[in-house]
Amino acid sequence: MKRIHAAAGATAMSLALLMSGCAVTSTDSGDDGSTGSDELGGSITIACGAMEDWCQAMTTAFTAETGVQANFVRLSSGETVARLDAARDNPEFDVWHGGPVDGFGAARDAGLLEAYDSPNAAAIPDKYKDADHYWTGVYVGALGFCSNTKVLDELGVDVPESWEDLLDPKLKGQISTAHPSPSGTAFTTLWTQVTRLGGEEEGLEYMKKMHNNVLQYSKSGTAPGQIAGRGEVAVGLVFSHDCVKYQEEGLTDLTVSFPKEGTGYEIGGVALVKGSKNKTAAQAYIDWTLTAEAQNIGPTVGSYQVLTNPDAAVDDRMVKLEDVEFVDYDFVAAAAAKPGLTARFDAEIAAQPKE
Repeated sequence: MKRIHAAAGATAMSLALLMSGCAVTSTDSGDDGSTGSDELGGSITIACGAMEDWCQAMTTAFTAETGVQANFVRLSSGETVARLDAARDNPEFDVWHGGPVDGFGAARDAGLLEAYDSPNAAAIPDKYKDADHYWTGVYVGALGFCSNTKVLDELGVDVPESWEDLLDPKLKGQISTAHPSPSGTAFTTLWTQVTRLGGEEEGLEYMKKMHNNVLQYSKSGTAPGQIAGRGEVAVGLVFSHDCVKYQEEGLTDLTVSFPKEGTGYEIGGVALVKGSKNKTAAQAYIDWTLTAEAQNIGPTVGSYQVLTNPDAAVDDRMVKLEDVEFVDYDFVAAAAAKPGLTARFDAEIAAQPKE
């Protein structure tokens, strides 16, 4: 089994994409890495890439602890990069929190992030940090299949356990996935194919084959789990913790499985936006997100990502990373390839008719 290893240095490249918005606030930290709320004030706005209730819980807790008014806008990865780029001369956000770091790498190389070496980052394993301090990981998620067992039974199809299973003609119109331009989750799916099959051409060829079975490409990376849960399709491609969340919210026909050939994973990041209008509070927010206390908020709202602070709680509903086969997911290469690869996906796959 391939283990998750160092995400490494400078995740690369720039890109261009879509829309949408919300906001958050933060605090400063002392030499010991603690939050010094007496020195803080004002407000901050967070571009938040996780579930909305997670974003709300995080920002509410930070405001309660520090007095800094934290607002958030829920955005997908591609939308965040586009919004940061569009407002680079007058930034609307102070912090980017949550979502796969492939996008953070694109933002970094586009000059949209500022390096910040939080004192609390020392507690986070190096494999979950950018070597140049442009982002730090706050959680890890494994890409998986979120299947509706009732629909699969009606189709006479077993729960998928390989990428090849998704090409079954019986699953025509029965797969939901997001588009990899706006969605970091969907780009993880695309880059996983590139990695496991040995190149961009091979990865795109697989995606072309799966295209015939895709009902639609959503903007949100988490939506396919809901679509599967409602019985509109048999399989949604999401990070496994999102599927678990939907199970707990009443979509009880859902089950999680992972492809035996290997799957991709995300490191959910936090980063300082270049040109923040309240840099002290923004840095304090980043410091706070790296604490076990802050990371432990996730499971209280049904977000069961694996947490990066070694002192954070472990929940039985979190995926056991050691039990999942992973591809050698290179976040630097993924970020560098993202603009060109997503453009090709749009032109060569998403825009094409299904057979």
